[in-house]
Amino acid sequence: MSIQTPTEIQAACIPPLLSGRDCIGHAKTGSGKTIAFAIPIIQKLVADPYGIFALVLTPTRELAFQISEQFAVLGAATGIRTSVVVGGMDMIAQALELDTRPHVVVATPGRIVDHLKSSGGSLDLSRIKFLVLDEADRLLAPTFAPELAHLFQCLPTERQTCLFTATLTPAVVDLAEARPKPGKIKPFFHRTESSVETVTTLKQHYLLVPYHVREVYLFHLLCNPPESTILHRRAPPEPTGMKVAKKTKKSREDHREDEILQPPPTMIFCTKPRTVAYLVNMLKALSIRSTALHSRLTQRERLASLSLFRSAIVPVLVSTDVGARGLDIEDVAMVINWDLPREPEEYTHRVGRTARAGRGGVAVSFVTDKDESRLSRIEDRIGAKLTAIAPPEDRVLENMNTIFTAKRLANMELHDSNFGQREEIHRVKSQKRQRDVSGNM
Repeated sequence: MSIQTPTEIQAACIPPLLSGRDCIGHAKTGSGKTIAFAIPIIQKLVADPYGIFALVLTPTRELAFQISEQFAVLGAATGIRTSVVVGGMDMIAQALELDTRPHVVVATPGRIVDHLKSSGGSLDLSRIKFLVLDEADRLLAPTFAPELAHLFQCLPTERQTCLFTATLTPAVVDLAEARPKPGKIKPFFHRTESSVETVTTLKQHYLLVPYHVREVYLFHLLCNPPESTILHRRAPPEPTGMKVAKKTKKSREDHREDEILQPPPTMIFCTKPRTVAYLVNMLKALSIRSTALHSRLTQRERLASLSLFRSAIVPVLVSTDVGARGLDIEDVAMVINWDLPREPEEYTHRVGRTARAGRGGVAVSFVTDKDESRLSRIEDRIGAKLTAIAPPEDRVLENMNTIFTAKRLANMELHDSNFGQREEIHRVKSQKRQRDVSGNM
């Protein structure tokens, strides 16, 4: 990982964790929070190796896989074994893996609770030494309350508990300031003192656009990205294999001439899966390589999309907020908020996908006349003002006919794929889960 010096959160939290204290760590996105809890866990595990030693909870599946990979890299010399337990994967295969007693289990709360309820007592978490809540602000929301309540009944009271977050919510602050239980020491609490919630290397802009031509402005922005991001443009890997070798040089040149210049690595955030699917269809019709990440995809499809984006095969990842938390993807040059988030704290996590680990980045938020109050709430939350940008209208609108044709094609493809029907099925299932949660509280 080429770590030369610890970051602020690492220098602050690693010593108290090694001394046995509980810890609540707050730091900006991209500041190395995972390493801050992974190193103490690995060091203590080496002293007394057994499984299951640590349970790490995350709100999203993709983040769980990423944390597991970081544990594997940091603990490669120790022979550490990790297991990822998330929804969308085969439960029987996961149960067999848990039976091997991995040292570190990285899980989403719902799926690990499913295993506890269905294991008949064979899954034993009573010897866990570490419990980590990564993205604690999200995990402490009411959505996860029933699962956490069940988990705490299965975990030992004599354990170290670590909470890490990029955004401080009342629930996190209340835990940090609460009086400790008899015989317990108050958790070590590290918080970033800066009043600005985003990093200084991030340039934050907004683009005031009429709602009905947002697609036109999006295409212009992707084809004419901010100058500071252009150097991050990446050529896709050269294809290999016998079939490719048979292609003539002329056919490759013709393909390159037909293809437009691709944008630098960009993440576009939307609030709904349907919007994600629509934008991916439209961008593909406009010859911009893109892929989707949202909850209606299978886990295999979600991991495949991330792999395509990480490896530069596609330069644009269109995502809902499932891709907003914790993902560390190198060289993301630009984040675009197609929809402003419903909650202002989610803005911090979205734009935190760029300008990580001291690198620069650009965030552009599309703002319509309906979004002005949301923009004000975001600026109040992050303690900074977004600057307005205004591309030349004549250049923006010169491709309007082409883009409107692509919009029609994208909507037709959505209709033909029965995406609306799948959305309705998901909505009914979601309402049933909410009723079940309400009934258990």
